[in-house]
Amino acid sequence: MRWRRVSEWWRTAVFYEIYVRSFADSDGDGLGDLPGVRSRLPYLRDLGVDAVWLTPFYPSPDADHGYDVADYVDVDPRFGTLDDFDALVADAHDLGLRVVIDVVPNHTSVEHEWFRNALADPSHPDRKRYVFRPPRDGGPPNNWLSIFGGPVWTLDERSGEFYLHLFAPEQPDLDFHNPVVQEDFEHILRFWLDRGVDGFRVDVAHGIFKDPELRDESEPVPDGELFSSDRRAAIDQPELHPLYRRWRRLVDGYGDRMLIGEVMLTDPARVAAYVRPDELHLAFNFTLLFEPWDAERMRDAIDRIRGALGEVGATATWVLENHDVGRLPSRYGGGEEGRRRARAAALLLLALPGPVFLYQGQELGLETVDLPEELLQDPVFVHTKGMRVGRDGSRVPVPWERGPGLGFTTGTPWLPPPERWVEACAAAQAEDPASFLALYRRALALRRESAALRDGSFAWRESPRGTLVFERAAAGETLVCAVNVNAPALELPRGAIVLASDREVTRILRPATAVWTRGE
Repeated sequence: MRWRRVSEWWRTAVFYEIYVRSFADSDGDGLGDLPGVRSRLPYLRDLGVDAVWLTPFYPSPDADHGYDVADYVDVDPRFGTLDDFDALVADAHDLGLRVVIDVVPNHTSVEHEWFRNALADPSHPDRKRYVFRPPRDGGPPNNWLSIFGGPVWTLDERSGEFYLHLFAPEQPDLDFHNPVVQEDFEHILRFWLDRGVDGFRVDVAHGIFKDPELRDESEPVPDGELFSSDRRAAIDQPELHPLYRRWRRLVDGYGDRMLIGEVMLTDPARVAAYVRPDELHLAFNFTLLFEPWDAERMRDAIDRIRGALGEVGATATWVLENHDVGRLPSRYGGGEEGRRRARAAALLLLALPGPVFLYQGQELGLETVDLPEELLQDPVFVHTKGMRVGRDGSRVPVPWERGPGLGFTTGTPWLPPPERWVEACAAAQAEDPASFLALYRRALALRRESAALRDGSFAWRESPRGTLVFERAAAGETLVCAVNVNAPALELPRGAIVLASDREVTRILRPATAVWTRGE
């Protein structure tokens, strides 16, 4: 059943991130693929999400698990074919699900035809698609360091020049000051829009233009610093905004399609510049994701991002997990305490105004897996020489069913799930009314049914230190979200309990518990 066309569906949608290689494997090679995703779409419809976001499935040598793209207009044979992609989109739309895909404009793979041409012949026009520069004093052209660790420049020994890569050496940066590159990506966007995609997640949206003069950083950023974008003067350039205005016009020409930017900046005012009315539709809001389990800091993060984005008429997005960070129960302390906090955080997240992004397995309460070093594949681990363990622990394949391969694959999974996940699998949780999955399904159903949660106003209510209490109101309905983060106790506001993170809830909430009530 297809949805009713709504011009701004993305303002209230719940998106579900699918890390393709870890979601569902249809052919037994141990890697997830597009037919596997297609086979699990009914599960996502029943979960209650509105859209899926697919991480890169393009041909890639996998220096960064698909974020090093060798061909922007095809499907890696390991993941399927263009026909498989078209079938997935058609099925998703028939189930009422939108499809958003990753686009990676900052860099290509070293295996992309453009870069191969650039290396083979310094006079080839494709050389100008990238940032090549001569040495400075016999060394790199400037003092920049890579986000993944190590230098940002690699020597092309054949020509004696260096090429720029903000991430791994296998991911050479494109030069968006070249109009040809900008035209290339307009063609790429149109290719996928013509195939029916509903939007794009723009990778490294804040970084695709670099300082054209390549000036030294006044304070070189340490290798592999997580939020180094905050202190990098070479990115977040003014040229980005005219580009996104053109992309916005292009996408809007297809109707109700959308763009969301990965803007890895912690200052909400800087993020707001990307979501002015004629630029990106949305930007990821990472402020809440990186806050600890602390009521005052969480409230401040919510207020800061809502205030900054409200000034430009934009909608705040909310996310607590993705493929680049540890799983929520682990980040919130691990064990039973971490799980209780993660359940309470689910009700907080899904009651906030604006679109929400879930990461596959978040609805199962999965924890970060502690993998042995010999199995780690993340370039962050490799290029920082183990200083940062990387992101593999949150990318372990989803457990679907009891039995070998946990329903993910009939072969050997590319990363091994822990044995304890047998009882955390989706099939096991579907049988348990007290499971994480049951909680998410009920919360998502209520979010869809409730005008207050979908489109209602937002207002904080007074509450003791260590707690968060706010109301959403619309069409004569008021729904209150009360979270006892770390106070000794929280007396519930008046009203009937609609949903609770803890089955043993009473009118006095213990720490790490949340409820939704019908307000009075």
